[in-house]
Amino acid sequence: MIKGLLEKLLQSTHQQPKNQEKQYISEDQVQAIVDQRIREHASTLQPSSTDDEEHLLTPKQIDYALSLIYKVKNEFELAIEPSKLTVKDLNRLIAFNRFKNKGTLVNLVKKGVLKEK
Repeated sequence: MIKGLLEKLLQSTHQQPKNQEKQYISEDQVQAIVDQRIREHASTLQPSSTDDEEHLLTPKQIDYALSLIYKVKNEFELAIEPSKLTVKDLNRLIAFNRFKNKGTLVNLVKKGVLKEK
C-alpha cells in the first residue's frame, strides 16, 4: 500500500514538468501591459472633482451659513453672493462658531468671502 502511494507521488512529480509549456511574452507586450496598468493606477489616484469642500451649498446650508455670519455682523460682512459660498467656507464659519478662533475669519477675508467693516 505504501509502495503504491510512493509510486503515484513519484509519477505525478515526473509528469508535471513535461506537461508545462512555457509561454514567452514579447517585450512590446510587456511594455503595453505595464503602460495600461500605470494609466489605470493614475486614473484612480486623480480625484474625480477638484475637492469635496469646493462644492456649493444647498439652500439649507446657505441659511445656516448666513446665520453664522449674522453672529459676527459687528466686525465682518459677506463680500460675495450667498449662493457662491462653498462647503469649505461653511466649515470655517462653523470652526469660528465652535472655537472662537479669529484666524478662520481672517482666512475667509483673505479668500474674499468676508470683508471687515
